[in-house]
Formats: sequence, structure tokens, C-alpha cells
Amino acid sequence: MAKAKSAFVCTECGAEYRKWQGQCSSCQEWNTLSEVRLAPARPGAAAAAPGRAGYAGSLSREVVDLANVDLSEVPRLSSTFAEFDRVLGGGLVPGSAVLLGGHPGAGKSTLLLQTAGKLAQAHRVLYVTGEESLSQVAMRAHRLQLPVAGLKMLAETSVEVVLAVAERERPEILVIDSIQTMHLEDIASAPGGVAQVRESAAALTRFAKQSNTVLLLVGHVTKDGTLAGPKVLEHMIDASLLLEGGADSRFRTLRGQKNRFGAVNELGVFAMLEHGLKEVKNPSAIFLSRSEEQAPGSLVMVVWEGTRPLLVEVQALLDESALGNPRRVAVGLDANRLAMLLAVLHRHGGLFTGDQDVFINVVGGVKVLETSADLAVLLAVVSSLQGRSLPRELVVFGEVGLSGEIRPVPSGQERIVEAAKHGFTRAIVPRANAPKRAPEGMEVVGVEKLADALEVL
Repeated sequence: MAKAKSAFVCTECGAEYRKWQGQCSSCQEWNTLSEVRLAPARPGAAAAAPGRAGYAGSLSREVVDLANVDLSEVPRLSSTFAEFDRVLGGGLVPGSAVLLGGHPGAGKSTLLLQTAGKLAQAHRVLYVTGEESLSQVAMRAHRLQLPVAGLKMLAETSVEVVLAVAERERPEILVIDSIQTMHLEDIASAPGGVAQVRESAAALTRFAKQSNTVLLLVGHVTKDGTLAGPKVLEHMIDASLLLEGGADSRFRTLRGQKNRFGAVNELGVFAMLEHGLKEVKNPSAIFLSRSEEQAPGSLVMVVWEGTRPLLVEVQALLDESALGNPRRVAVGLDANRLAMLLAVLHRHGGLFTGDQDVFINVVGGVKVLETSADLAVLLAVVSSLQGRSLPRELVVFGEVGLSGEIRPVPSGQERIVEAAKHGFTRAIVPRANAPKRAPEGMEVVGVEKLADALEVL
């Protein structure tokens, strides 16, 4: 018998090594190498090599001129959720592999079960559950009042059995819940390990490419929010989505982290209700549910999520610190960038916060990943520091540089129009983003320096 070989794979970057070592030389991380048992080569494997492990069904071996490639629109299947389709880039693409990750209880299985139940009314769907029994899934479907007629179910964790059933059923959509429970008989390791997750995902992805099937994978995340398993898993798939939301919040955000068929960092908003997830048509209205009495430190900003503007409220609270090293706490924002902005405020705005505890919170659990929130954060800090409330009809956005300049941000006109739709009548924006003709009823003030913005206040 052929001797089984092994390799060592970095779980952070996917680099492979013949021997174990403490540090990965590719990403410089320590203690991230895990042993992968490689299955012995089977007779006839070399003959299949030209087809690149089964991809011959979807890839052409002929060399063609790029100018002659057909640019016809790839047909898409609607997931029956407009917010889900938005994050996917317009819908499900046949032959694609989509990974849906999230913390336990975020609603991954609920979202896919709702999608599969509705799609099964017009398409062939196979739902494979490896974590729950069929009766548990049926109870959830009954509780969510989903149409279950036509939805094919399979409780199995063996990839070989799943592929055999899929060959027989020929589904258009294949759901695997979850990839961490799947295993291959040839791999001598427990399900959920680096080798099993990697090879199981590769086998399922090959089937999806060959048969033009939409593959939906559920993935677990670690305690720091990253995808569990080898990093190479994210390179195999076509789209990686993350469903976020705590157990104490009724809102869930679906964010695209990788997408070969659409915009990256697109955001979809759902509400967890009694009968499952329901899409939020106007998320700005949800995040703008403010109290009647305006308090110091509260301000609305316009951030850009994927392909649309989103209005969210940022709150700042400053309190005299009794510690030698005052605290800097940011929820929904980068804490390091907050420290930088406070230094800019002191140097170019003349306001000292070194003796104050600074707390920043983005309302609604939204995570702001772009720099357009800089100016709004600083003005909220100034409002809390001086104890003076800002006007309710004021909206702000803009990036702040280290020299105190206010830099323009992308899609400034669209942000201003979105704010005007929600009844805001004043806006402080970078001068380069100020339109020549403001929307009716909207006063737009363009500023170039932080001192100018403070003077406007």
C-alpha cells in the first residue's frame, strides 16, 4: 500500500510546508501550522491531471483570444430576498460556491432554510444538514411557517454519500450545513480539522463547477470573528458572506467580504422576527430612531456601504478621567483611528482631551469601515466636551487628515441626496464634495480645514 504523506498548512494564509515550524514565513504568524494528512495517490489519478481535478466540465482547454470571449450576461437565480441578492451582486450564479459565516445564533441556518424553502417551489433544491436531525429542521420550518413542499432533505456528514445523492438528484441549489461537519473517508482526521475542511470544500466545489450547481456552504467562525478552518477555504469559493448581529439585537447585517460576481463590502440588513429573518427595505430609517430630546454628543453621519449610502447616528461621551491613562473606547469604529483623530483635534482644533475618558458608539451595531466618519466623530466629541447639543437636522461626513485638512470622500453627491430624502436640511461636508446646486431645502456648507468646521458650529 502507498504510504500516506502529510503536509503542514498555515491556517491564516494557507501556505504549505513539508516540515513543521513555529512561525509561518509567509504571514509571520506564530503557531498556525496544522498537519494535513494527504491521501495516497490512487491508480489513474495521473490520467485525470490535465482536467485539473475535475474542472474540465466547466473550464475550456482551448486557448482563445480575450476579445472573442462571449460577454453575454450570466443568468442569475433570485434568492427571494432583495437584500441577499444585493450582497451577492444580483442573485445566485449557477456553478458558484458561496460561503455564509457567522457566530452561533446569528441566523445562518434560518436564512438558508428560508431561502431554500422558497426556491424549492420553482427549482430543484437539496438541503444537507450535518448538525441537526431531519425532525429538528422540520420543526424549525414549521415554526417559521415556510413552504416545505418540494424541498429535498438529507441528514449526512459523508462527502462521498452527499455527492452520490447529488449526482442522482441533480439539484440546481445545494446547501451544506455546515462544512465543518463534513468528512472524507480518505482523510485520516476528525471532521472540522484543517485537512477535512479543505478537502471536503474542494470536492464539493468541483461538483458545483462540473454540474453548474449553486453551492451554499455554512461556515463557523472563531471567537475573534474570523472563519474557522484553513484560510485556503476562502480562496476556493467565489463569494464569502458574514452574517453579524448579537443575540441581544433583533437586527442582522449581511456583509460581503469576497465576491467574484459583485461589489465587495456590500451590506444587507435583516430583522429577526418571530417567523424568521425579514429584510429591511430602508435601513437608514431604522438606524435613525432617535430620542425626541437631543443630547450633547449625538450626530448623524452618512457612510457608504457597498453601492448605497447609509445614515447612522454616532454618539460621543466624554467624562473627566480619574486614571493616569484615560480610556479610549470605540464601538463600531477603529480605536486606533479614534486616538489619531483626538490628536488632530488637539493640534489643529485647540481642544485638549488628554484628561478625558472618550467613549464612541455607532448606534444599531453597525461597523463603520471607511474614513468618511472622521469629521462626524470629531464634531460629536466637541459637542460632548462642551456640553452643547447639535441641531437635529444636521448631517456630516468627511475624512480628516493629519494636518487638519478635510479630504473628499467617494459618492459625495449621492450621500447628500440620501440625507435630503430623510428630512435633513443642513450638511457639513468637504468642500470638494459640495455640489454646485444643493437639493431643494438643503443647505450644504463645504469646509477645507477642521478649524473651518468648528467655526461653522
